[in-house]
Amino acid sequence: MPQRIQLKFSPEEAANDDFIKVQFLREARLKEGKLVLMRKSLDSRSRSPFFIVSGDVYSSSESQEETEEFKLQNVNNARPVHIIGAGPAGLFAALQCIELGFKPIVIERGKNVKERRRDLAVLNKEKVVNPESNYCFGEGGAGTYSDGKLYTRSDKRGPIQKVLNTFIQYGAAANIAYDAHPHIGTNKLPAIIEKIRMVIVECGGEVRFDTKLIDLELQGRNIVSLVYSGGLTEKVNQVILATGHSARDIYELLDRKKIAIEAKPFALGVRLEHPQEIIDKIQYKCDNRGSFLPPSTYSLVEQIESRGVFSFCMCPGGIIAPAATNSGEVVVNGWSPSKRSGKFANSGFVVTVDEADFKPFNHLGALAGMGFQSFWEKQAFKMSGSLSAPAQRIEDFVQKRISTNLPECSYIPGVVSSDIREVLPAEISERIRLALVRLGQRMPGFRSNEAILVGVESRTSSPVRIPRNKENLQHVDLHNLYPCAEGAGYAGGIMSAAIDGINVVKAIERV
Repeated sequence: MPQRIQLKFSPEEAANDDFIKVQFLREARLKEGKLVLMRKSLDSRSRSPFFIVSGDVYSSSESQEETEEFKLQNVNNARPVHIIGAGPAGLFAALQCIELGFKPIVIERGKNVKERRRDLAVLNKEKVVNPESNYCFGEGGAGTYSDGKLYTRSDKRGPIQKVLNTFIQYGAAANIAYDAHPHIGTNKLPAIIEKIRMVIVECGGEVRFDTKLIDLELQGRNIVSLVYSGGLTEKVNQVILATGHSARDIYELLDRKKIAIEAKPFALGVRLEHPQEIIDKIQYKCDNRGSFLPPSTYSLVEQIESRGVFSFCMCPGGIIAPAATNSGEVVVNGWSPSKRSGKFANSGFVVTVDEADFKPFNHLGALAGMGFQSFWEKQAFKMSGSLSAPAQRIEDFVQKRISTNLPECSYIPGVVSSDIREVLPAEISERIRLALVRLGQRMPGFRSNEAILVGVESRTSSPVRIPRNKENLQHVDLHNLYPCAEGAGYAGGIMSAAIDGINVVKAIERV
C-alpha cells in the first residue's frame, strides 16, 4: 500500500517538481520510489502564502493503481444512440456509449472547432453573430470557450477522475489531475475536443456538424423520428438531449409539442473586470506577487435583502467574451488561456432570480424565465445598437453617476459608457451596488474606479428545466428521451455536464 503524505511548500519550492519528490521520499523514509500527486492547493490567507500538497508514495517494489480510462471498442454495427449536442455532456456520453457497446450518433447544429474559430473572429471584429456558430454553439459547445475550468462539487455523481484522465489523455496538462481548481485553458481546449471527436469516429460513431434538430415525431410515449434542418428525417431508439443552456429553439420545440418543461431559477448580473494586479495585491497582501504565485482569484458571496449576490466563473488573466447567440442581444462571458497571463481579471457578479421575477412574462408559461432573460439581453443591445457592451466604472456605478470615460477593457467588440441600472432590473442592480459597497469595506481596493462592470451576464445557467425521473433519468413524459446536463437543468460546468452525460448512458444500458 502506498503512503499518503501531506506537506507544505513555499511557492518557489512548489514550482520545483524534483524538490517536491525528494521531500516526499524523505518523509516516507525511502531512498527510491514513485510519487503520485493527489491534490495541490494554495493557502493565501496569510502574508506568506504556501501550497499544501498531498500525494501517494510507492516503494520501488509496489505497483501503481491503474489509471481509470474509457474502454473503447468498435461499435460500427452496434445499436445507435442519438445524442443532440456536441458539448461536454454529448462528447462524454458518446465515449460512454462506445465503452458500453452502443453506436453514438452525435448531432451538432454548429461547425467543427476549426471552422467555428473563423465565425468567432467575425463575431469579435465585425460584430456579426452567426446563430448556429458562436461561443455557445459548435463542436465542444460553450465549454470549448469557457476556458476549461474543471472544479466541481459533484463528487458523488460520477467518475470525476475518469473525466480528468480523458482530458489528459487527449492533451491537457497532467496537473489537472491534482490541482484543487483544475483548469485547461481556452487555447488548448479546441485541439483536445477535436481529438476526442476523432476517437469517436474511429470507433465507429458518427459526429454530424451543421445539422440542426427542428422537430420530433412522436408515437405514444416515445420519439420515433428526429427531423433535421434540410428535411432529413431519421428513425431513432434512444435520444440524449444535451443541447446546452442557450438552445432556446429546443425549449420552444418541446413546449410546442406539449412535452413537459418548467421555468427554472438562474442568476443575472454583470461581468466585473479589474486589472489583475489589483486582485493580486488584495488577495496576496503584497505589491508584487512574484513569478511563483499564480494570478490570484476570488470567490465572493453576499446576502443582500434575502438574495444571494455572488461571483461566478472567475477568470484570472482572462478576457470578457461576447456570448450572444442571435443578433439584437448582448451577452457577456469570460475565459482565460492556460497560462492565465492576461493583464485583467474578470468574473460574473450576479444575483439569483426566480419565478417572482418572471411574472411579467407569465404568459409564456414554462418559457417565462427565458423571456425574462432575453428581454434584458435586448436591453443591453439597445444601449449601442451593436455587440458593443454597456459598461460603467465600479465607483461611478456605486455613486450612481455616468462614467465620463472608461478604462481599457478586454472585451474585443468594445464597450460603451452607460448606466448599468438601465440594463438590469432595479432590484438586481441595487443589490449588486450594495454588495460592492460591502466588498469595498472588506477588501480595500476592490471598489477601484480602474475596474468596470460590463453587461449583461445572463447565461449563468438554463432558465428552463426539462424534468426527468430520478431513478432511470428518462423524461417524465417520454420513455426514450434522456434530458441531460446544463441545457436540461442538471449540471453546471464542464465536469458536471460530462458526468451527467456518462450517467444517462449508464441509465440507457439498464433499460
